[in-house]
Amino acid sequence: MGNPSIKEHYFKFILYIAVIVLVNIVGLSLFFRADLTKNGIYSLSDASKEAVATLSEPLSINVFFSKDLPAPHNNTERYLKDLLVEYAASAGRHFNYTFYNVSSEQGDLTKQADDNREIANNYGLQPVQIRVMENDEIKFKNAYMGLVIIHGDLIERIGAITTTDGLEYQLTTAIQKLNNKVSALLRQTDKISVTLYLSSSLNTIAPLIGLDQLPQLAAKIQKTIEALNAKNLNIFEFKHLDMNTEEQLETIAKRYDLMALSWPQISDKNIAQGQGAAGLVIEYKGEVSTLPLISSMELPIIGTTYQMADPKAIEDELTGIMEKMIGINKAIGYLADHGTPVLGQDRMAMMQGKAGNGLQVFNGLLASRYDIKSIALKETAIPDGLNCLIIAKPTEKFSDYELFQIDQALMKGTNIAFFGDAFNEIMPQGGMGMPPQYIPLDTGLEKLLTHYGISMKPAYVLDKEAYKHQLPPNQGGGEQTIYFAPMLKETSINNTPKFMNNIKGLVAMQISPLTLKSENIKSDQVIATKLLASSDQAWLMEGMINLNPMFITPPSVPEAFATHDLAYVLEGRFTSFFAGKDIPAKALEKKDITPEEPATKEGNSSGKSLPQGLVAQNTIIESSKPVKIFVLGCSQMLADNMLDPGGRSTNATFLLNVIDHLNDEDQIAGMRSKQQTLNPLAQMTPFTRGIIKTVNIVILPILVVLFGLGVLMVRKTKKKRISKMFNV
Repeated sequence: MGNPSIKEHYFKFILYIAVIVLVNIVGLSLFFRADLTKNGIYSLSDASKEAVATLSEPLSINVFFSKDLPAPHNNTERYLKDLLVEYAASAGRHFNYTFYNVSSEQGDLTKQADDNREIANNYGLQPVQIRVMENDEIKFKNAYMGLVIIHGDLIERIGAITTTDGLEYQLTTAIQKLNNKVSALLRQTDKISVTLYLSSSLNTIAPLIGLDQLPQLAAKIQKTIEALNAKNLNIFEFKHLDMNTEEQLETIAKRYDLMALSWPQISDKNIAQGQGAAGLVIEYKGEVSTLPLISSMELPIIGTTYQMADPKAIEDELTGIMEKMIGINKAIGYLADHGTPVLGQDRMAMMQGKAGNGLQVFNGLLASRYDIKSIALKETAIPDGLNCLIIAKPTEKFSDYELFQIDQALMKGTNIAFFGDAFNEIMPQGGMGMPPQYIPLDTGLEKLLTHYGISMKPAYVLDKEAYKHQLPPNQGGGEQTIYFAPMLKETSINNTPKFMNNIKGLVAMQISPLTLKSENIKSDQVIATKLLASSDQAWLMEGMINLNPMFITPPSVPEAFATHDLAYVLEGRFTSFFAGKDIPAKALEKKDITPEEPATKEGNSSGKSLPQGLVAQNTIIESSKPVKIFVLGCSQMLADNMLDPGGRSTNATFLLNVIDHLNDEDQIAGMRSKQQTLNPLAQMTPFTRGIIKTVNIVILPILVVLFGLGVLMVRKTKKKRISKMFNV
């Protein structure tokens, strides 16, 4: 064969260039990415793909990110861009996104950047302060790192994107919320009534109490309502009522729990005696919510001070109330009596100067995903249509009729999440340093759960694998093991269920062991899945309970240690506890009987005789729909000090994933947990660790040297063969 000509060289060169161009064109139209991470953290979850694929109206994401940010914030921006590309690839024509330059730069971009910053501020985005290293010194600078999601006239903001953790979860849930919101608003036929009760008489006293802007408040609130109506399809109906008479004010203040002010005559200021009230009342289909406009606060030395509500904050609060009232999120119930903790801030305890028992962080995490309905079982029935009922540490006895309501709610398809305690912790009334008493609880729920197939033992699980507290120097320093706070590691966590995926470590506190009642579980009807267990170095504290770490020591005999089950989820069809029994009678309260209409044995509460032959049919539902029961013998896991407000800790992720599972939202649970940052090293023996060290330090270098010698010998052999072939 002859040497190729110059024309053939050029032809091949042009052909190669054409192939490269065509490959790039194909790459632009056929998007493909391989995600090799274990949990697919760089790929969209199925829930995210479904959220953008089902958009029926245009949705835009406007991103405001400062340029040239230092690490790790530059990686956050890059990850966000990649994520939005993934969304766009899975979405249809209704999804688009834009990055806005908000950095001050030299040249023609300065004015454009200023305009973009003004746009960001109009959307309610403010710069966040970050720490940077410049010229070998630490400085602080303001940077924009936020975005807004626009769907029709609706807007959702993510103000500070400082980490990639949970970013897909935030975006997808925000998109779902907007999509649900549009659908909910379009379905509405009734208006939400917003009534401003603001007495004009307050204008005379306002300057004396530091509320100079009070006369302009009504106009500002009306403007706020108009802005909200423009964003929410005119859902609000606004009116302003001026209440000045004492009778009107007393009626309104009591009815809606508004703050009413009264003052005597102030002659030197030419102010006559008067009274007034201020507040916003929001009403929708019998549901009422109140927003105070004036609040008072007692400050040391200064005394009583008054503050006026910020109209911008009112806008956010009205938006939240509106979303709850029209049912944008799924409804879940929370048992709000029988001694359960307050879901939110425990204001009553704060007013009394006591330690609060509220679940403020847990409430915030739930409210971002669900419409929470507080249920006082002593006063009202459990409403139908609830996806889930949360029962957290009840301490008061349930009547049979109340147990019947819980049982029948389960039979109708309401899933139950039970966070219980085996003991009621009673603090001593007098005497400093006295330990609390731990009284075993018997609320009646125990017999229900036992009937369904699970029971909680009156004991606490103590574990050698427990949280270690760092002692202060004045106590000698070092570590102190808190045995009643077990550290649950990957080996004792069941990651098989999708909603438990990637949960690799939890901290419990005062947790009680659970026991399955196999004789009460029909294996063909109910599946029991163990979620959590202690390590095999755990033991039980029973009888006399004393949780002073100074007096707790592990048992001396190996036989005392064992693994204990800590959390279960039961799924299937259950039999009613009241099957074959009469419906329990509801205990009459004073409010049920009036002096004019006493209850009689022969008649009803009106005193009239019942018709002869009237028979009430038994209406007990004896077999349930497919439902789920989650049981965890540890209400302390819901406490504020065990959770983080952002919901990124493993404890918060676990709890939210469980609630999502009970609401058939396993895809959201899987998406939330796939970016968990807790990846503890697997536990191994010292011998195994020694082998691994030896391999890394000795064996691997020897293998590298041997491989290099082998390559050198092959090259020398090849060189000799070539020399011999050409007689060189």
